[in-house]
Amino acid sequence: MTPRARPMTPGDRRDALVEATIPLLHEHGRRVTTKQIADAAGVAEGTIFRVFDSKDDLVAAAVEKALDMEPFLADLESIDLDQDLRARLIDLVTRLQERFRGIFLLMSAMGMVGPPKAHRHADEGRRRAEKTMVAVVEPDAALLTCTPTQLVHMLRMLTFSGTHPHISDGHLLTPDQIVGTLLDGVLQTKDS
Repeated sequence: MTPRARPMTPGDRRDALVEATIPLLHEHGRRVTTKQIADAAGVAEGTIFRVFDSKDDLVAAAVEKALDMEPFLADLESIDLDQDLRARLIDLVTRLQERFRGIFLLMSAMGMVGPPKAHRHADEGRRRAEKTMVAVVEPDAALLTCTPTQLVHMLRMLTFSGTHPHISDGHLLTPDQIVGTLLDGVLQTKDS
């Protein structure tokens, strides 16, 4: 028998159920059961339906939360700008890869071929992310042969493709490889 859940406000219960559902979606996709969700949240199955009309509503809320840009933006904003350029870029790529891996895993498990309609036009979040990433590069703009905006574009594209399991044919690039390719290229120097 599932132990009785501690009293929570409906909003807190909703949030707890969403948080418990996200890792289950990565593992089971849409096949996740309300029993699995209830067990993970430590509640009785009926508790789910006190705050959600259906399992589909809970799944939609969990997908929305998993794709939420705010935690990612806060993560980007915490990059230490006192590091040298290479270290800042490696830090940036590491955070981008974590975000991309989570999205790719969720989309694959859920059978999604693209983001939900609500996220297709999340322009404000993308603008904030780009502005934050450009700010990571700008202190060393004078060292670059391109603008910080162009470097961020190349970094994002290489990170996306080098992190996507299908595009990369399962040969994922490391943050060091991505940053090294952009900053150093792939040709050996005479000193090599």
